[in-house]
Amino acid sequence: MRPASLQERHEFYTREFRTNLIREWFRGWMKPIVFAVVIGRHTKIFPARYRGDRDRTVLIDEYDTLQDLRRYCVEFKPESVYYDRNVYKNWDEARRGPGKIEQLGKSFGQQLAFDIDPENFECPIHGTLEEKMNRRQGLSFCRLELQLAQEQALGLVDELSHSFGELRMVYSGRGFHVHVLDEDAFFWTPKRRLKLARSLSHRGYLMDEWVAGGAMRLIRLPHSLNGLVSRVARPLGRVKVRSFDAVTDPFCLPGFSRS
Repeated sequence: MRPASLQERHEFYTREFRTNLIREWFRGWMKPIVFAVVIGRHTKIFPARYRGDRDRTVLIDEYDTLQDLRRYCVEFKPESVYYDRNVYKNWDEARRGPGKIEQLGKSFGQQLAFDIDPENFECPIHGTLEEKMNRRQGLSFCRLELQLAQEQALGLVDELSHSFGELRMVYSGRGFHVHVLDEDAFFWTPKRRLKLARSLSHRGYLMDEWVAGGAMRLIRLPHSLNGLVSRVARPLGRVKVRSFDAVTDPFCLPGFSRS
């Protein structure tokens, strides 16, 4: 699980990026959908012409079709692609001035989601997240930590299924995301979201409160390449996730990792 090269990113978005799968993920979503890319913030791998933008989060909000999104990805060759979980009522109004997008997004709605990352787990070999941060290894993780994240994501789906009807789990290329698609959850207040996240944390679930509480509105786009580890973010069904091995399963391996 290593960073993807520029050539490998180009190969993936040219040959393997399936816009029909992206369309299916957003079926029923109220348009517009805002995408974003990070070109080379963590990997320090980036096209020379975008050196000045390598650390920025570049929003993609001007496009006509998902083929345009593909063209942006081929051009930027990003290490990561995201989408904005906020739902905007009036895109033209939202784009009029700084801060307007955030204001409308919070007042209208946001997809509820939970992010479980392997580096947050205490490992008998590599220690706690704080210890890893002190060694400047905050984003690193081992197979055991990945397995712990996978088991907890399954437990979280079971827990949430008592309160929500439509849940999707996604392997993000590193950890696991759980998305709540129930319509009423889109209109929860940040306070209510944070209350649920903290309740789950008190029950032992390790998750990113910035994501669950709504402060971090971007989340990795399913079916995109996670260029930090050369894995494809994939939605996982309940049967699939129980036998899923993120290290070796061809389901999440891009073509350049299988050859």
